[in-house]
Amino acid sequence: MRGSGQETVERRTSPTDDPPARTLPGGADGRVVPDRSRRLASGIVTAVLSRGTGVLIPLVLVPVTLSYLGADLYGLWMAVTALTGMVAFADLGLGNGLMTKLAPCYASGDTEKARRYISSAYLVLVTVSLGICVLLWLVSTVVPWASLLNATATADPADARAVALVCLTGFVLNIPLSLVIRVQYAYQQVGRSNIWQAAGSLAALPLALGAVHAELPPVTVIAATILGPLLVNLLNTGWMYLREMRPIAPRLGAVDPALARELLRLSGLFFVLTIVWSVALNADSLVVAHALGLEAVTTYAVPARVFNLLGFLVTLVNLPLWSANGDALARGHLGWVRRTTRRMTLFSAFAALVPAVVLVLAGDGLFAHWLPVPIGVDGWLLAGLGLWMVALAATSPWAMVQNAAGVVRPQLLGVSCYLVLSTVGKWYAAKWYGVAAVPYVSVVGYGLTVVPCTLYGYRRALAVNASPASPTAAARGGDVPTRLAEGLSG
Repeated sequence: MRGSGQETVERRTSPTDDPPARTLPGGADGRVVPDRSRRLASGIVTAVLSRGTGVLIPLVLVPVTLSYLGADLYGLWMAVTALTGMVAFADLGLGNGLMTKLAPCYASGDTEKARRYISSAYLVLVTVSLGICVLLWLVSTVVPWASLLNATATADPADARAVALVCLTGFVLNIPLSLVIRVQYAYQQVGRSNIWQAAGSLAALPLALGAVHAELPPVTVIAATILGPLLVNLLNTGWMYLREMRPIAPRLGAVDPALARELLRLSGLFFVLTIVWSVALNADSLVVAHALGLEAVTTYAVPARVFNLLGFLVTLVNLPLWSANGDALARGHLGWVRRTTRRMTLFSAFAALVPAVVLVLAGDGLFAHWLPVPIGVDGWLLAGLGLWMVALAATSPWAMVQNAAGVVRPQLLGVSCYLVLSTVGKWYAAKWYGVAAVPYVSVVGYGLTVVPCTLYGYRRALAVNASPASPTAAARGGDVPTRLAEGLSG
């Protein structure tokens, strides 16, 4: 039965742009046919397309929805949207943990174990999602939504409640539905997954325009924009498990409590890492506010937000590395991992450096023409923010190797130390040298804490996958000493 399932998956996926990687004849150094590299390249290109669509469609809808809803209701909608962004960790890290755990299953063709992982993850997230929805609707009548969203003077309490329920319910229901994206990434269908995500963003456009054209109630227009991605994720889930990869489709009988606990342990580490990293990256404005006052926050936050788009670009470029590295590590292709990490380090740093230099050189004119009021942009501040983005970009590929191997603790240690050290350092630097010193403290603190831990974690990830005692090495089988020598020589 297991062999039959593996054959079915390979037969269904081989005609696509995501075929399983194959070793070259006599490829003792772990080199592979360029399938994986092509998938990585297509993943990067389609990721840019997908995220670009996700940014463009809301911008296209702004004039339509703003004029239809009015400034007050539109502002209320944006406030609730910001609230959903604050609970972006609601999947408990299970998506990241599942993607890491599925990579060895894909490499070895173990569809039965993959199904148990997937079934366990879906059971947890569906239970959590339905529980949150029930709780949300039960308490919705007693929660002062207008006060919570600071809209008591501009929005009707009934409108505030309706908008909050629609947005939060759609967000919560999408948590288990978006899990299919992680499964597709783990099974090297990155390009296909990104196309589905782009389709979800596009689907919101005709739904919202149709609701406006039909002059439906404003809350219905808001619901239409949320419904598009949710319906496309539902369609993607059905197509994936009922047609493309039925052997790994989730089912209740395949839930494995032992694997669920194992998955939750890893996912918990990803969950904590995401929270600590988010706090560390978003603490600057709060530090500046306490050190220099709210006026200085504007001087810092506006250019910082522009430079953060470079961080968004880094994420686009490097996220497909996660699944590609997982496949390569599970197959013992450590040479490919090393070569790709070096190349992606240079590529990522260059991808961040070029726009950073442009922003530093043209920043004065850009902000003067863009902003209605001057904010006093400091050239040293722009240079520091650019240097900070380049530092993040250069280390991102190394972190992706650790994520793929499930080596999370070194990253968590580094980011936790960075949060403490940099927060204190930024406060004193802002007091003594002004707001322009803040990003330089970020770079120095990052170099002292995160970079050493990242390098250690990277080496550990490779060592674990080269070790004859590791689960992935055992799953690969074969001559372990030979594989170990091949991996270390790569």
